[in-house]
Amino acid sequence: MEKKINRKINQSRKSRKNKFWFVSVRARNFCKENSIIFIGLVLFVGLLFLVQEKRTIDVGPSSNLTARVLNVDSSDLPGANLSPISGMPCADYNRRPIAVMLANDPVTRPLSGLKDADLVFEMQVVQNSITRLMAIYVCGNPAEIGSIRSARHSFIPLTMGIDALYAHWGGSHFALDKLNAGVMNNIDALRNPFNAFYRKSDIPAPHNGFSSINRLLNSADKLGYRLKNEFEGYPHIKNPKSEIRNPKQGTLKINYNYPYNVEYRYDPEKNSYLRWRGGTPETDKINGQQIEAKNVVVIRTASEKLDDQYNNVEVEGGGEATIYRNGETIDGVWRKDKKDRKSKLYFFDEQGNEIEFVPGQIWVEIIEPGKSVVWSTE
Repeated sequence: MEKKINRKINQSRKSRKNKFWFVSVRARNFCKENSIIFIGLVLFVGLLFLVQEKRTIDVGPSSNLTARVLNVDSSDLPGANLSPISGMPCADYNRRPIAVMLANDPVTRPLSGLKDADLVFEMQVVQNSITRLMAIYVCGNPAEIGSIRSARHSFIPLTMGIDALYAHWGGSHFALDKLNAGVMNNIDALRNPFNAFYRKSDIPAPHNGFSSINRLLNSADKLGYRLKNEFEGYPHIKNPKSEIRNPKQGTLKINYNYPYNVEYRYDPEKNSYLRWRGGTPETDKINGQQIEAKNVVVIRTASEKLDDQYNNVEVEGGGEATIYRNGETIDGVWRKDKKDRKSKLYFFDEQGNEIEFVPGQIWVEIIEPGKSVVWSTE
């Protein structure tokens, strides 16, 4: 299986390079063919004007047409207007992902803007204690996102692996050392560039930090960050309606320490996993709707304590993974290249095939040793 997985990863990398080479070749051919036609038409029209009005026509260079065609991206082609992460259609499908660090403390619940995320990562930032979320936005454009909390270094490789901008409110010194060294584009609320963040008065500090996608995009643009996506994305089931679903209800329990314990209750009619936290439904503060994941991925990894308070979670390398979709479970593995922080986080089944997700929101739960995960059906 390992050989097949490594071959798949290498093929994926080559495929992405070849895809842009192929588009470039097609663009050059298109440019040559259409330039000939264009010049021919212009000359014909020019001759008519010369005959009728006896004046010179300046055709001008065709470089504008050439540049426009050569800049064709595969994501600009017809039928490609889907989020590379969630697989859902949207106008901003080619926008660079934005990763936002979110609190998970009871005082901050319900969170704002969580339902609009394409992907959410969850892991413990203190061993056997606090968990934190990182929401990734491509299609979603919530008017409010929060409560926003500090960056943690274990989230950085995950952020880089999906080519995301990283929005956070300060951070641990392990995280800030890396971010201040320029490993990736980030927007820090402690500096609050171009008024990207704000505080609310109805929530106690430090849990009252908020932002929005528009604020973050404005800040990123003025900071000179690239705003176009370069992440290759995740594969998705082409016709999810034809997939066989489990007709039974089920519950996935992830036993983080209370009040951070999580449940996903599978609803076969919606084909969604409704999220519960601390024994109550997880809702979005903006609209009061319950969070519904189409896919839940549980990956197992190791961790160690740093400075007696921070958690160092291994998110590079590989390990066991279980994927929950369509009411069924798929055993597999996760892989991320330790030598390349920008490498994609892959998920494979036991046969070495890359997992195809149901279009919709994805949750990735990163579990350390000793934490029980239980799936049961009714």
